Amino acid sequence: MNIIYEIIYWIYQILENSSFLILAALGMAIIYGMMDITNMAQGEFMLVGAYTTVLLVNNCGVPFVIAIFCGTAATALLGYICDRTIFRKLYGRSLDSIVVSWGISIMLQQIIYIMFGPDIAGIDTPLGSFKIGNISYSWYRIILMIIAASVVAALAILFKNTKFGLHSRATMQNREIASTFGVNTYKMNSMTFMLGSALAGLVGALYAPLMGLTPTYGTNFLVESFVTVVVGGANPLAGTVLAGTGLGIVDGSLSILGGTFVGRIGILLIAIVSIRVLPKGFSGLVDKRRR
Repeated sequence: MNIIYEIIYWIYQILENSSFLILAALGMAIIYGMMDITNMAQGEFMLVGAYTTVLLVNNCGVPFVIAIFCGTAATALLGYICDRTIFRKLYGRSLDSIVVSWGISIMLQQIIYIMFGPDIAGIDTPLGSFKIGNISYSWYRIILMIIAASVVAALAILFKNTKFGLHSRATMQNREIASTFGVNTYKMNSMTFMLGSALAGLVGALYAPLMGLTPTYGTNFLVESFVTVVVGGANPLAGTVLAGTGLGIVDGSLSILGGTFVGRIGILLIAIVSIRVLPKGFSGLVDKRRR
């Protein structure tokens, strides 16, 4: 019976870590895959979503679910403003976008610190927990796993079965030809950046009850997001899901055996090996099999 409990816990840990990696990386992957912009401020966009959600819950009495939607909308608006004022001049300039977005991340951290101080009161994890054997499991973390799968499914439908998805894929494959066929590529870039930013705000809001809220909150996501995007490659859905699942298996297994630190080291080592074996990431492998 103990073996069964251990297997259940192992599956739970893998699903939890995979969900975290996929959710954390999706927004960055979409922006990178569609616009060739590496947004190093993605963690701070998550920070804005988390702070907006928590402040609405604690100071205004807004229900948590509604506050999550408000945090997502606020981050989407921030993304639109950043795209229109800054990033629109960096399309196709990946290295420049890294430097500029890193500066934006530092600026947002300092603004949050000046406005709210080194930390703010968080909110309790909703829904409680249950036990299987001697191990407690969080209902809320299970809900996050379901949300991760739902977000991936919704994005797959959006990109494959809608006009927006058709135009965005055309823009990603060849911007000039898409423009000659009447696609407003600048509008598509703005909408894509808003979508990636909204996903960042959603993730920040969802994980706000599980992490301490400080101006460096976004750094909890940035490294894992970046590694997942690099391992996944240019395909924002297939690559991210495959990379997040694979890295989640490694992280979850090693975390059980040696702790969180060992799991993080394992992710980095697997990322190095994956980049060496699959230079284009899992996306390259998927495209090769399709061809």
